[in-house]
Amino acid sequence: MEMLKIDLSKSDSTYYKAAKSPEIVQLGEYNYLTISGQSSPESPLFLNAIEAIYSVAYGIKFLCKAEDNDFVVPKMECYWFVQGGPENQKRFADTPRDEWMWQIAIRLPDFVEENHFVRSQHQAREKKKELTAIESVKLQKITEGLCAQVLHLGSYEEEEPTIQKLHAYITNQNLVISGYHKEIYLSDPRRVAPEKLRTIIRYQVSRP
Repeated sequence: MEMLKIDLSKSDSTYYKAAKSPEIVQLGEYNYLTISGQSSPESPLFLNAIEAIYSVAYGIKFLCKAEDNDFVVPKMECYWFVQGGPENQKRFADTPRDEWMWQIAIRLPDFVEENHFVRSQHQAREKKKELTAIESVKLQKITEGLCAQVLHLGSYEEEEPTIQKLHAYITNQNLVISGYHKEIYLSDPRRVAPEKLRTIIRYQVSRP
């Protein structure tokens, strides 16, 4: 009998889908692999971090598959922010790109345990000794909670009108942004033309 492979993008469509018009969603607490740093998105530091987190993610996948718990490695996500709390993030666009802070995240199925992470990280270190960013990958729980989101269609460089639309919606709903700018990359930029990229833009929000 063929092994069932968990695909979170299908089993949890609330998390991985968004409309072209801004909306409010209620989300839960989830396990993630994360890695954090400061650089522009085109920097080798950021690109190495992506390679490192995927090395650990695929290692966890294969360990779980050996236990008959296979899964599709979920879409990459990233928080983008500048120094200061959420209230200071409106100056993000005016901040030099090499000063941007980021936290890459990959959500994991609930059955992934600390032991899977530790073993996978060790194996990744042994296979890719030159990729020192593997040491910085972490396993952590993050609570999403109440969020406002919208689907952006097009290149990452043309997100600003979509972001402004979402900010206006949050204000009109009498909510305030209480978390950092988050993007979920539904499309692979290596395979999809810039004008066809699909990205969820999401913020944690709260009542003032």
